[in-house]
This record gives sequence, C-alpha cells and structure tokens, in this order.
Amino acid sequence: MVAVLITAVVHGPRALGATRPRRGSLPDGGPRPRAVVSPGLQADPPADRAPAPAGPAAPTPPAALAVRAVVPERGLDVDLTVAPGEVVAVLGENGAGKSTLVQVVAGLLTHGEAPGARVAVGHDDVSRLPPRRRHLAWLSQRPLLFEHLSVEDDVAFGLRSRGVPRARAREEARDALARVGAADLARRRSTDLSGGQAQRVAIARALVTDPRVLLLDEPLASLDVGVAQHVRGVLHHAQREHPRTTLLVTHDLLDVLLLADRVVVLEGGRVVEDGPVDAVLTRPRSRFAARLAGVNLLAGSVAHVAVPEPVRTVREGATAEPAGGTAGPIGAATAVAPDAESLAREVTVAVDGAGVRAHGTADEPLAVGDGAVAVFEPRAVAVHRTTPEGSPRNAYRVVVTSVEPHGPLLRVWGRAVDDDPGDPTAGATTAVGHDAPRLAADLTPRAVAELGLVPGERVWFVVKAAEVRVHPR
Repeated sequence: MVAVLITAVVHGPRALGATRPRRGSLPDGGPRPRAVVSPGLQADPPADRAPAPAGPAAPTPPAALAVRAVVPERGLDVDLTVAPGEVVAVLGENGAGKSTLVQVVAGLLTHGEAPGARVAVGHDDVSRLPPRRRHLAWLSQRPLLFEHLSVEDDVAFGLRSRGVPRARAREEARDALARVGAADLARRRSTDLSGGQAQRVAIARALVTDPRVLLLDEPLASLDVGVAQHVRGVLHHAQREHPRTTLLVTHDLLDVLLLADRVVVLEGGRVVEDGPVDAVLTRPRSRFAARLAGVNLLAGSVAHVAVPEPVRTVREGATAEPAGGTAGPIGAATAVAPDAESLAREVTVAVDGAGVRAHGTADEPLAVGDGAVAVFEPRAVAVHRTTPEGSPRNAYRVVVTSVEPHGPLLRVWGRAVDDDPGDPTAGATTAVGHDAPRLAADLTPRAVAELGLVPGERVWFVVKAAEVRVHPR
C-alpha cells in the first residue's frame, strides 16, 4: 500500500491508467475557449509561431490644419487654416514669425510661452499634446540624423518608437529610402553622407511615419543650388504621389513655384498677404512678395482718382437714346459710356514713409483714402544722371545701394530720397533711412558703365504711368 501511494504521488494519474487531457481541451475533455481580444488590440502570437507579415498600410488621408498662434514675447498673432492636402508657403523677412509659427504647430513651445495657442489637426485638438503624439513630421535646415545608427535604422526609428516590429520597420524604411532615391545609402552611417544625401534621408524619415501634417522649415536653405534642385524634386514627387497637408517656410521663389498651392506673407508677426501663388506673385500687396516676384512695389494710400470721362460723339440721323448715353437731336453731341478697355482708372498713390507719389492705372474700384500698392517691373525703369526732361509723372530721386547680376542684365538697387530737384545743394549728405522705398532698375552692363552707377551715387529712376498697375491692399 505504501508503494502504491508513493507511485501515485510521484507519477500522477498516468501511472494509475488515466489519460492526459488533449492539447486545447479542458481537464474534463471539453474544448478550451478561445481568448477574447478587445477591438483595437492584437493578441500575442504563440511562442512557436512567427507573426504573419503585414501588408502595406493604406496611407493616412490628409487632414485640415487650423492654427491660432499667439506668442506675446515674440509678437506673433496669427490665425491660419490649411485645407487637407494643401501646401502653404509661409514667407516673410527674418524675424517676421515664420519659425515661431512652425514651433507652435509642432508643440515645441510651452503653454507659458504660447498661452493663446490652439492647434487642430482634422477634428482633433492637439493643443495640449506633446510633439510625439501630434502625428506631425518636422524637417528643418539641418537633417539631425543619429550618428550612431545606420541610415536604415535612422529612418526606421520613428516606426520603432511606435511599436512596429524591427523587421517590418526596416522594410518600410528601405521602401521610403527608395522613394527618395537613396536606397543605396541604407547601410551607411550619417557621418558618411553629403549634405544632399543627408537631407534626402531626413525626408524619408519624415515621410515613413505617414504624418498627417508635414512641417518644412527652410529644408533647402543650406544646400548647394544643384543639390537643392534635386531635393526639391524629391519633395515635389512625394507630394504628388501622396498629398500631405504642409506648411513650407522658405525664402526661395522656386520652392514657392514648384511646391506651394498658396502663399501667406508674415510681417511683424501678422498676416499681411494670403492668396494663391499666381495671384500673390503677379499682383503682390507686400514688399516681401514683390521682391520675391522681382517687381517694384510702392505701398501707401490713394490720394486721387481720375475717372474716365464719357466719350463725346456726334450722331447723325434719327434721334435715339444710345446705351449708356442721353438722347439728343440730330447732329448733337452725345455722351457714350467708355468701352471696357478704357475703364481702367488713373490713380495717384501717396507712398508711405516718403514724400513721393506713384501714378498708374487700376482695374478695380478705388476711392481716396483706400490702401493701395503701385507695382511695376524693373525693366520698365529708365535711369538718368540729370533731372529728366518733360516732367515725367513718375520720377524718383534715388541713392544707389547696390548693383547685382540678374541674368544677362544688371539690377541696380536704390532707395528713394526726398531731395528737392530744384535744390542745387542736394548731394550725398542726406541720410537715407532703412524704411525708405527700395526700387530696382534692370540695365545692360554697358548702360551701367556709361552712367557710372556705383553705390552712393544719386540718380533719377523714371517710369511711365502706363507701366504702373495699382491694386488695393
């Protein structure tokens, strides 16, 4: 009996003729219930079975971006809405608030620094979320790659931080590198890359996580012209392949023309211009946009509007009331409304910060006191050493500030001064302020040499009123 009891304890029911329950069954022989997995979670695979390879995930649809950026210490106060998949180029002088706007969207400023900031991505308010949870990607001038990782692992880093298995993250990283033309760089270290190669890797790293919003803070500013052209093409192709809601901070006209759908110009932390690319570049309303577009712009207010008078005609024959005119007897003069080509109004603009005026034509209704800008191209400017004859309507005394190459021509820059043209003592003693209107004229090298145009010289810039277009601002 003692031996039987010891055997039963040591060897269990098997020694007494009982059978072991089947795998997957309960001790009473019933089937083992399946594990219940909550929606959105995934059960761990059995230890003896590798997880099934996941197919490529469908790209996240672009989301709208709404920003209320208020940073009192930096003077920024901006309301901005970006449509899903739209690329908005943010332009402005240094210190206008462009990078601060990007930092607000990315969540890089504390609530104390940006107390009134509100950021919404799609229907989600992300204002209180840390940067890593906003589902954004930020690309700046510096690639900021990890020196201790291979390029492949660097690109995969974002995926790994989200819990994607290593093998799958590396596979997606290689695909992202291939899309930006950098597949051959996968095994290299970031310290072995050129500037253009590193920026392409940074683009792949930004896009591989499929961000809902892409922030580009002058990503091409530090690259050579040829390299920047290639990287710009990479960004253009990526946007066409999968449109992403994008904020693009840049100073380069090519970035605007090739990548952007819309332009927003900041000045002193405020939006001073907002519109489609073609409208802003062909009809700029801010000095920065005008310089970017390569045209002269004089901003001020309307001082005078000359409405075209009706055309006087003599009608012979039966009396009848003409369209837009008044009835009269046979042979009487009749007032006829001007045709469409003569509807352009002659407008005089008093330029802000200078005692000069600009005379031009406007296609849109303007009244005295309205804000307006006068725009004309540098090629339309004639340069004179002496006071121009004939009393031209737009003649500006300027001090030459620089002469720069501009294709086959030379661009002469000058700032307008308030010299009295009849004062023989007016010379190089009058100071020219930084806020004085800045104008440009395009001349041939021969003309520049003959006129002796060097910085500090005082000359006249003359432009015909017919070359000046006036727009409301």
